[in-house]
Amino acid sequence: MSETPPNTLQYRFDGPEDAPVLILGPSLGTTWHMWDRQVPELTRQWRVFRFDLPGHGGAPAHPAGSVGELTGRLLATLEGLGVQRFGYAGCALGGAVGIELALRHPERLASLALLAASPRFGTADEFRRRGVVVRTNGLDPIARSAPERWFTGGFAAAQPAITEWAVQMVRTTDPGCYIAACEALASFDARAGLGSVGVPTLVLVGSEDQVTGPAEARTLVAGIPDARLAVVPGASHLVPVEQPAAVTDLLVRHFSTAWQPAYDTATGQTALPAAMVQPVLAAPPQPAPVAEIAPAVPAQGTHTASDPYDTGLKVRREVLGDAHVDRILAEADDFSGDFQELVTRYAWGGVWDRPGLDRRTRSCVTLTALVAGGHLDDLALHTRAALRNGLTPDEIKEVLLQAAVYCGIPAANAAFRVAQRVVREETTPQE
Repeated sequence: MSETPPNTLQYRFDGPEDAPVLILGPSLGTTWHMWDRQVPELTRQWRVFRFDLPGHGGAPAHPAGSVGELTGRLLATLEGLGVQRFGYAGCALGGAVGIELALRHPERLASLALLAASPRFGTADEFRRRGVVVRTNGLDPIARSAPERWFTGGFAAAQPAITEWAVQMVRTTDPGCYIAACEALASFDARAGLGSVGVPTLVLVGSEDQVTGPAEARTLVAGIPDARLAVVPGASHLVPVEQPAAVTDLLVRHFSTAWQPAYDTATGQTALPAAMVQPVLAAPPQPAPVAEIAPAVPAQGTHTASDPYDTGLKVRREVLGDAHVDRILAEADDFSGDFQELVTRYAWGGVWDRPGLDRRTRSCVTLTALVAGGHLDDLALHTRAALRNGLTPDEIKEVLLQAAVYCGIPAANAAFRVAQRVVREETTPQE
């Protein structure tokens, strides 16, 4: 185990010191123990490196708000240990780290396995709303529902000890680090880059996974040039825990036969890797529709990379949510389109993106102004945005009380009714 500076990750090694390194990356809410039943077999051939996400498994609570930042911390940890080249298998959020490695640091990867992974995990709105729920209610609601997301019903009923282990694993995670990891998943979108993944890749998914299931797995296989699909029957999202023997066998087969040699530093070229194994549990993947791997919805019109419209659209989506912004832009026509462009460019790209105030403070100012103006529809929208920007319900209450003094009791009375409804909707855990 390890001492953990803020820019690195908590880790452990298992297996012979002279063996090639194989890294196992965890899912959101789990610890390195999710791989316990794979380690005995994997350490016959590899030196297995496992890590914990920040604030998970007792790791120091230094939140990382993007997949790129998590990947950077992993690489900094490996640099300190002198590990230059490795195989990598990651589950869900750990799989996103694997995709990031393949896109940004391909020279470090010998082979890749993506379990319960996706080039984009649901929608940004879903994960940011989960962050709001955790910020308001703590992790207990998420912990209690974890077995439903992670395991099939039959497994959860037959394995009460593992089910309770899963609940406690989530419950003991640092809430701030969990929220930051949700933000990392919300902003992760690798769909446009899949064709650049040049490392041999096994895409492995449980047949009953309702979180990132076979459809997402086939999107990965359709987009990655050298990828094979393995569908494990009778398994849900946390497939290494639910079907350990099948997962171990598939990983051994993949990393034994698809370990790409290192770059030749003199020529910059790589020898052709060995032919990949056909996973025994896979049906030949069907090509996914092009729409499945299309880039995110582009902004209307043509804009240069330095155009504040692009910055504004990004900020607007992060604060108000993709669903709202998509609806507003879809409704824009020749009459209203110029106004929407003005709002995106100058309000969101010009003012909201300025560094002088953080988003929490800007939300406080915005809520007060909307109370003063009696703009209740926009107040509902920006109450959701304030929760997304990190304000708690108690802090929103204090903003409205302050507004009552300076904007008037009737205005604040109407504002409290609107904000109360939104807070209830946004902070009530979904069944």
